[in-house]
Amino acid sequence: MEYRFLMFIHLITVVPCIILGAFGLLGKKGTKIHKSLGKVYMILMFTTALITLFMPAHVGNQFLDHFGWIHLFSFLTLWTVPTAYIAIRQGKVKKHQQKMVLLYIGAIGIAGGFTLAPGRYLHELLFG
Repeated sequence: MEYRFLMFIHLITVVPCIILGAFGLLGKKGTKIHKSLGKVYMILMFTTALITLFMPAHVGNQFLDHFGWIHLFSFLTLWTVPTAYIAIRQGKVKKHQQKMVLLYIGAIGIAGGFTLAPGRYLHELLFG
């Protein structure tokens, strides 16, 4: 697939997660809205992580001619989303909370922050 198309789909799936994730972390837990928006958040995060696996790294430290260190956050997400869902379904609230905080900080905060670094596509798109 073409890189710009993948980037567009990635942005469509990840940008709402910035708000949904913050709401989930800061809002009242266990409510119907928390559960509904949490499911949407998890689906979007899982989808965006899958999409990123098809996007080649364009900066140094690549391995296997495709993946870069930032893809580690994709794998983190693909592991964290289902295990966080399983945890809450099993009533392991604390484990679920820890995983969701890890997911937001790692995938949205750290990985998202790195995408704004000079030389990255998003940096060029936003800052020229």
